Amino acid sequence: MNAAFAQGAPTHVPPLLDGRLKDLLAGKKIVMTGVTGFIGEQILWKILTELPDTRAVVLVRPKGSVSAEQRVVSLLKKPIFKELASAVGGAQELLDQRVDVLSGDLPNVPELPRDLDVVIHCAGDVSFDPPIDSAFKTNVLGTQALMEAIRVACSDEQGTLVRVPHYVHISTAYTAGRRRGAIPEAAHEHDVDYRVETEQALAMGKLVEEQSRTAEMLATLRKQAEREHRQAGFLTTAHDTERRRQEWVKAKLVEAGTERARSLGWTDVYTFAKAMGERVVVDLGKDFKVSIVRPAIVESSLVHPYPGWIEGFKMADPIILAYGKGQLKEFPASPDAALDIVPCDHVVNAIIAACATEPTIGEPEFYHCSTGARNPMTFREIYEYIREYFAQHPYTRSDGTVAPLATWKFPGEQPVQRFLDVAGKAHGVGDRLVSWAPRGKYTRQAALALDKQGKQLDFLRRYLSLYGEYLQSQLHFVDDCTMALHNSLHPEDREAFAFDTSAVDWRTYMMEIHTPSITDPVRRLEALRNRRGKRSSTFKELKPAEPGTVLAVFDLDGTVMDTNVVETYLWARLPGLSPVGRVRELAEVAAALPGYLGADRRDRASFLRSMYRRYAGMEMSRLESYVDEQMAPFVKDRLSPEALARIEEHRAAGHTTVLLTGVIRPLTRPLEDLFDVIVAAELATDAHGVCTGFLTSPPMVGESRSAWLRHYAELHGIDLSKSFAYADSHVDLPMLTTVGNPVAVQPDVGLLRAARKNGWSVVDWHADRSIHRWKLPRRAEQTAR
Repeated sequence: MNAAFAQGAPTHVPPLLDGRLKDLLAGKKIVMTGVTGFIGEQILWKILTELPDTRAVVLVRPKGSVSAEQRVVSLLKKPIFKELASAVGGAQELLDQRVDVLSGDLPNVPELPRDLDVVIHCAGDVSFDPPIDSAFKTNVLGTQALMEAIRVACSDEQGTLVRVPHYVHISTAYTAGRRRGAIPEAAHEHDVDYRVETEQALAMGKLVEEQSRTAEMLATLRKQAEREHRQAGFLTTAHDTERRRQEWVKAKLVEAGTERARSLGWTDVYTFAKAMGERVVVDLGKDFKVSIVRPAIVESSLVHPYPGWIEGFKMADPIILAYGKGQLKEFPASPDAALDIVPCDHVVNAIIAACATEPTIGEPEFYHCSTGARNPMTFREIYEYIREYFAQHPYTRSDGTVAPLATWKFPGEQPVQRFLDVAGKAHGVGDRLVSWAPRGKYTRQAALALDKQGKQLDFLRRYLSLYGEYLQSQLHFVDDCTMALHNSLHPEDREAFAFDTSAVDWRTYMMEIHTPSITDPVRRLEALRNRRGKRSSTFKELKPAEPGTVLAVFDLDGTVMDTNVVETYLWARLPGLSPVGRVRELAEVAAALPGYLGADRRDRASFLRSMYRRYAGMEMSRLESYVDEQMAPFVKDRLSPEALARIEEHRAAGHTTVLLTGVIRPLTRPLEDLFDVIVAAELATDAHGVCTGFLTSPPMVGESRSAWLRHYAELHGIDLSKSFAYADSHVDLPMLTTVGNPVAVQPDVGLLRAARKNGWSVVDWHADRSIHRWKLPRRAEQTAR
């Protein structure tokens, strides 16, 4: 034991156990909240496994169309309940025999059973950085509503308490806030009024929401959205504006919560709201039997239900995984600071033991479930354990290389913060450059590298912001009462219900139990993805469908065909001009190109209209003949073999193939055999069949494509959720989101990021050209002005 954390004789002796837990809790009805959470799930498992004569009543919130009972049945189908469920015939039978379900939520608590004996409240917002109003609604108002419901259930019609409940509140050891040194198992001394803080937290939520809706803020957010999504259309921009508004509200409320918490002496709004929740318990539980259990950082189980049992990533786990992947070059923790980790089964066992005690009415008992006092593990020790583990079990990347392990020197917070500041500025410059770079393989590679770097920087920033003070911890939690409770366990309960954290061998736990438990599932998942290949499920093997029920929609330029509207215009225009005319036309196009590019970035429809003005004076009939006789080989030469193969696969499967393009109709004539439907730009002509340079209708770009798809689907009974779409540009985002199987083909940076965010397939289709890029069709005098 570390001398600095030596424990003396307990100043307070808690109520002790005087028999087997299964006997002490036999015939008792235990009401639980948070049963679908990490700790709650194992508490229920423990009750069903070790307390055969105890009835569990679980408060569960319905989720969408899934009822509370259905959620509990799904819970009981999880692996840890398999043996229990099999013994009685299944999950539903286990529910019927041992568990009652209450449908409700916090703070909307339903009527509780009037014969309840114990209430375990372990539901709550466990995020370290929730919005301040959300934190108080869950951890303060939720606790208040539950205790008021308990009082009603245990009172007669006149409101007199006729049955004294035992209320067991699961809090956190870090309600101690920014204190240092030894933290006793007692109520924390402060004069903060939970009623005032709750009222102000809710008011802050309303205030920030109102601020987000001011004209100035909406204009700022709209302009940000337009810079990214203007090409795609106004509705896409509007959707993104609202997303940004909601994110701004959340960020401001998180910031407000953090600052309010720290101004009062807590590390974050989570611990602040939890501390206020404890005050609610003490205030409203003056005539209850009350136990408050304060776990430290709960991680995977040591023994039960099996070593390494865990669900989800907890506080330390992303750090461990990032280090193993070679993504964490340094860490701003104090090497001799203790990270107070406690195995989940120790916490659960302590909670069950507390349920079996008989606290004095109106005198809350406090229990710390922690390791820092009796069995501390420092950050340097953790680093050494995980480094040794990954040296023995290296993390292999998808390309087969082994991730290098960094050597941490623990430089402190300031050097790491300076690195983040410099790296963040460099990342911003790189991101702006890549957004303006020409589309291509190397641009996409650069964008992916920047995105990876950005995630790593965000990860470090988040940990510095959320856990900075935990990384420099200078406190430890006295656990004398918890140990006294443990030592009063009946000898026959010592194995099943042990929670003496001084018995944990950290090297064994970190290297043989915890680290494998969080890394092995990730390794298996990534190995499965590698076996499946890089394509995600949206580029799936095609199955036959009833004809006319599924669409396969293709963009043209950059997707099916390796060309663009400027190039095809020059194909049509230049061969019909004299040498001098060609030079003049090329010069005019080159001079106009910057304007075209600017228009394309602002509004693709405007760009297309500007480009198609140059067709003015061409005779439509001669242009069509010229395309059929001279340009067709050039068009077909630029078609991607992979695209052609995919189109044929769709046709063989009975899908309706559609070409949706902003290219003018005559240029699509060589493709008519490939598609069942072609929607293209229609050039307007005068009474003599001469192109005016205008279109008969707006170009089919951006949201126009998604609108056309929905209308066509409605008219023809198409199932868009089973349909496919292929495109290469961020401007096609609305079309791609309209179908169930979107595929990004050689995407630009904007679409690449959207595809990765949404899990869409990204494929590369290339044309195998036999005609040189700069070769033109034969001279065609008939198309000249």
